[in-house]
Amino acid sequence: MPLVSTSGLAVHYGVDIIFSGINLDINERARIGIVGPNGGGKTSLLKVLVGQQHATEGRVARSNGIQVGYVPQHPELTTTGTLMDEVLEAFQGIKALERDLETSSKQPDLAGVDAEEAGRRYAALLEKYEAMGGYTYERAVERMVDGLGLKPETLNSPAASASGGERTRAALAKALLGNPDLLVLDEPTNYLDLKGVTWLERYLTFFAPAVVVVSHDRYFLDQMATQIWELDHGRLNTFPGNFSKYRVLKAERDARQLKEYEAQQEFINKEQAFIDKYRAGQRSREAKGRETRLARLERIDRPEMNRSISLSKAPAARTGQAVLSTKGLKVGYSDVDGPVKLLDVPDLRLERGSRTAIIGDNGTGKSTFIKTILELVPPIDGYVALGHGVKVGYYSQGMVSLVDEHTVLESFLEIKNMPFEEARSYLARFLFQGQDVFREVGVCSGGEKSRLALARLLITEPNILVLDEPTTHFDIPSREALEGVLMSFPGTILLVSHDRQLVSLLAESLLITGDGKVTPFLGTFTEWMEAQQESDTLAAAAKVKEQEPAPFANPEPSKSRGSKRRNPAAPKIDMEQVIIDLEDNLKKIEDQLQEATKGQDLGEMTRLAEAHVQAQTKLDRQLAEWDE
Repeated sequence: MPLVSTSGLAVHYGVDIIFSGINLDINERARIGIVGPNGGGKTSLLKVLVGQQHATEGRVARSNGIQVGYVPQHPELTTTGTLMDEVLEAFQGIKALERDLETSSKQPDLAGVDAEEAGRRYAALLEKYEAMGGYTYERAVERMVDGLGLKPETLNSPAASASGGERTRAALAKALLGNPDLLVLDEPTNYLDLKGVTWLERYLTFFAPAVVVVSHDRYFLDQMATQIWELDHGRLNTFPGNFSKYRVLKAERDARQLKEYEAQQEFINKEQAFIDKYRAGQRSREAKGRETRLARLERIDRPEMNRSISLSKAPAARTGQAVLSTKGLKVGYSDVDGPVKLLDVPDLRLERGSRTAIIGDNGTGKSTFIKTILELVPPIDGYVALGHGVKVGYYSQGMVSLVDEHTVLESFLEIKNMPFEEARSYLARFLFQGQDVFREVGVCSGGEKSRLALARLLITEPNILVLDEPTTHFDIPSREALEGVLMSFPGTILLVSHDRQLVSLLAESLLITGDGKVTPFLGTFTEWMEAQQESDTLAAAAKVKEQEPAPFANPEPSKSRGSKRRNPAAPKIDMEQVIIDLEDNLKKIEDQLQEATKGQDLGEMTRLAEAHVQAQTKLDRQLAEWDE
């Protein structure tokens, strides 16, 4: 039986039909990616599936007792405490039991309380606490928040002051920790860095239950999805396989539908020509028969193509050979206690026509590095020099230069003055058509603001593009259009992005931020990933080697003080047997804890509970090493 199924599902907003006639099933262990243009109804569909919105038509059936974890694009806070309190909302039952256990442990000391009855109650609570994972949930939380890139100082800060990205990651952690039967995620990768996205896709692929995720991250969908749902022009089309397989199948389907449509149109035109010619002549009866058959003919719709940014090759004036160089550069910022260094930068030289991507975890200084290069932030030390004839075009992640009170047209014309009709024609290529150009920037969506910022950037005809997360809020067709422009751009590109598809396609070299420095890599993103995997493999092998036991024979004392001799023939640790032994020990402690519970031995129960935590932690550590 499916976890969730729908029939005849439709959502209307007034006279606008968002989608209709949707029949779907979500089965156990499903890995479903939903794609489609912005504004196509993907978020509305998710809200209907999880019960946060009522459908205009149709019905939704959910399995009895199903637990759903839903993370919207902009999660609402459910606590007034810290961000960690928000995450721990996933364990409300366990936290309540902890309070009950604390209260129950004090009852035998109270006058008039039956100690034996209090002991039985405490034992029952402890047994329930263990069954719910009370001894292991804190470790699970640590792993989850670390994987999603939430640092302790962030988690201990007030949730109300957290950024949108921090709230989203906390909501994601809470949903994953809640052990749901179905995970429903709306753009979960928007606020995750490379490490976080990689961790999430592994988690969803191997450990999560059924997953339905809306995403524009093609690399992510390739890794985790086994089925793609395309919500396009009010209809839902399903395709087996990941995103790459979907693109092939969709292209084949569209080509087939277009061919069928054109063949039918040719037939209709011939039939109509015959009808018009012989309507009143000797062959009028045949003409009327053909007209009747033509009226009954089921028409094939022309395949509709998504609107996307339409850009021509961007021009760029020629620069000198060295576009940008640094010397002794140290990147950081100043606070009340003086300068704070974030990054040591090796001496760099960007050549004309080069394409370089800056990658690294959140908080490692990527945006500050970009702003220092552009002289928007002063360096702690060293200098940056731009080459001859360089004209920089900077796309800011926050788009702070946009004024909410200006219209789209006014915002564009303040960058380059031109006739209104010419400006409107240019903006139309960025999907601002008709009255769209007279809307105020403040009421535009994130995607619309991104398109406007890109239009303002490219109209200035720069010869070096410095782009900070340019694909955020872009749907897939717009991302692919942007890739086409950047691939044909004749100038130099310096790019910060978590979009692995874009970086893989565009970058010829990388600058990696982390550990307080910038590390150049002279190769593509794919080559860097392969190098990282090889490095991880070698590190894991070295770790296993370090854990080899000492030889059985007593070695002679080493002549070198403090050194240890190693027998190369010594047997390696059987990790599987180690884990089996630890599991047996844990089971033994659990049996002893159960006996102590029956005997109402509160002291022994407390001691064994602590031993259980230590044994479980040791087992978790060995399992993690085994995974590596």
